[in-house]
Amino acid sequence: MHKPMLISLTTVLLLTGCAGFAPQLGVKNGQLTACPISPNCVNSQAKDALHAVHPITVADTPPVVKQRILHALGEMERVKVIVAHDDYIAAEASSQIFRFVDDVEFYFPATTSTGAVTAVQVRSASRLGLSDLGVNRKRVETIREQLKLEKSQ
Repeated sequence: MHKPMLISLTTVLLLTGCAGFAPQLGVKNGQLTACPISPNCVNSQAKDALHAVHPITVADTPPVVKQRILHALGEMERVKVIVAHDDYIAAEASSQIFRFVDDVEFYFPATTSTGAVTAVQVRSASRLGLSDLGVNRKRVETIREQLKLEKSQ
């Protein structure tokens, strides 16, 4: 009798911790939060190959690019926009089965918008665990491709 109850209690405790706590996010001194040493994070401002990803560049003005990113996020399953300011977007993406939460951020620095091209700094990171099996990198590349497709239509 005690063993099934102990297993049930352990399972509940483990699953309630899947969301993790929201880390300190945002932009400080023109930088998104650095990735931890674990490989479950990508950041366009990272210098190391493990975490580095290219910024998202779009041939449009920052306000239009922001709306297009918000639209792309709205089309994704289990993604919720948390913050949407003029120069910053933060969203939470949860996994399908265990509802693990990843944080996705976009930063629009004024200095990287030249003419009709906007460069957006991006970060996507898991809150828990070590490996994300490439999910965060794939998410960034999916959004990048979505923005290319929208423009060509």
